[in-house]
Amino acid sequence: MVKVRAFRTMENAIRRMGFNTVAGVDEVGRGCLAGPVVAAAVVLDPGHYVARVCDSKTATALERNRLYDKITRWAISWSVAASECDEIDRINIHQASLRAMQRAVTGLQPCPDFVLVDAFRIPDLRMAQRAVEQGDTRCTAIAAASIVAKVTRDRMMLELHAKDPRYGFDRHKGYATRDHLDAVSRFGYSDVHRRSFRPPSLFDRMD
Repeated sequence: MVKVRAFRTMENAIRRMGFNTVAGVDEVGRGCLAGPVVAAAVVLDPGHYVARVCDSKTATALERNRLYDKITRWAISWSVAASECDEIDRINIHQASLRAMQRAVTGLQPCPDFVLVDAFRIPDLRMAQRAVEQGDTRCTAIAAASIVAKVTRDRMMLELHAKDPRYGFDRHKGYATRDHLDAVSRFGYSDVHRRSFRPPSLFDRMD
């Protein structure tokens, strides 16, 4: 996948409008069969540039971990939040993703003046916000949030793998890969699998 470095143009324009702290928000794990959906909110320091911030999907695991360390060390503030599989099954994955993003934003200290969100508007926020299409490739703050969310969720999936290695969460992180579907066919769903989302390929295997 081609790596596209995100830019600070959007955040800088918003600061010129009078907003001091601009947060980027993104989530990971929407399309998984297992594990939580994890959201992150990041307020980058405009005076401390973090080089090579990009959409987490275009970076290697090593690059993501290095960027995570820099982002969390140099950001003005950052926060992560999750919606677990029981909440996802109860209210659906879209609403669970929005709730996780809302929790991530409200966990920021100090509270941001403005929020940039990848693709969606977050309900019930008290500050100004803007939904940015393909924000994780266009906006540095959103790209930074995507990296923090991805690294956090990957580490959570490694912990789940350590508790139950049958499903191979260390390899696919809960996504519907062939070996994950094979494991579900053999062992059934675990407590960390989402009952509300089963791809047709899995139904075919379980018929």
